[in-house]
Amino acid sequence: MANKLIKEMGLPKSIANIFTARNINTAKDALSLTEFELMELLDVGFAEAYSAIARISEITCPQFQTAQSLLEERVRYEHMAGHLPTGLKGLDEALSGGIPFGVLTELVGPAGIGKTQFCLKLSLLASLPATYGGLDGSVIYIDMECKFSSRRMIEIGAKSFPDIFLMKEMAQKMAGRIHVLQPASLSEFTESLQQIKVSLLQNQVKLLVIDSMAALVSGETEQGAQRQNSLGWHISFIKSLAEFSRIPVIVTNQVRSQSHDESCQYSFQAHSKNERAGGLIGFDSQLVAALGLNWAHAVTIRLILESKAGKRILKVAKSPISPPLAFPFHITSAGISLLSDSGSELAGSEINKIHFQGHLLHLKLCRSTSI
Repeated sequence: MANKLIKEMGLPKSIANIFTARNINTAKDALSLTEFELMELLDVGFAEAYSAIARISEITCPQFQTAQSLLEERVRYEHMAGHLPTGLKGLDEALSGGIPFGVLTELVGPAGIGKTQFCLKLSLLASLPATYGGLDGSVIYIDMECKFSSRRMIEIGAKSFPDIFLMKEMAQKMAGRIHVLQPASLSEFTESLQQIKVSLLQNQVKLLVIDSMAALVSGETEQGAQRQNSLGWHISFIKSLAEFSRIPVIVTNQVRSQSHDESCQYSFQAHSKNERAGGLIGFDSQLVAALGLNWAHAVTIRLILESKAGKRILKVAKSPISPPLAFPFHITSAGISLLSDSGSELAGSEINKIHFQGHLLHLKLCRSTSI
């Protein structure tokens, strides 16, 4: 509201014209000045300056609402709420139906754990006909790391929904609903956001996937506060897209080390004599989600994919409607599949820790990923 134009606020035309002539065009411009500064700048009396400020403040500032009015508003818009079922029974039950509309859902985990494969499956589910449990719409898939595979997506679809994919030209029809965007940089992605907002309405888009948000940010040269400021703007815009379009928005995130040795930021790198010599070893280490606290607070649902003691685990680490739960899973030709629909409850530090075990890595993979 701070950027709302003064000429649209119903001020007397004589005063509105003076604001325009003095290059005071938005509510932010006007409210940054005192009444006395406006009197001098606009060459008007105190009563006129005070009246203009009062009118601008009334329109710009949000009104108080009672808890009762908020509840009534939620009931009125309840029909617009919804979920995208994941096809994973235990997870869907935990999330009261699947990935919720209108908020950000984050998939976080180390490389190769299955985040992109989960995104491919969700994209198919969003494009499925409603009669088969899908959303019968289009998907915008922002593929920052060039990991999108049409062949793998079709394989997942054929194995998961053989009856549909055996129908003539159905595979091509569903694949044609998934629009892939591969921006080369954060600035290019930023320029595309307004176009994406228009596409959400024009193309009946039912799912937005960003794979991965961390890759978009880490490719830039900005550091520290500059990077966080840039990320903050994108967080706000992506959240507004989710709320504006009332669709599920999936974002993937990478991991960073919690190690005391900051020379190698990936914590799945052990610091052993063998590794320093350039050897290959296996290990189990802990990581945390990248992008920091501001990003963590912005997402409504956080799903962690990890590997611990030789098993892949999907954790509901953050949700307003579910306790922290862990589900063992594996990846098949049909995509991600839970080994058990009964999740085990988590407590304490295990909720947000991310394990990555059993991979053989070489010292040369050591790179800094601090964001």
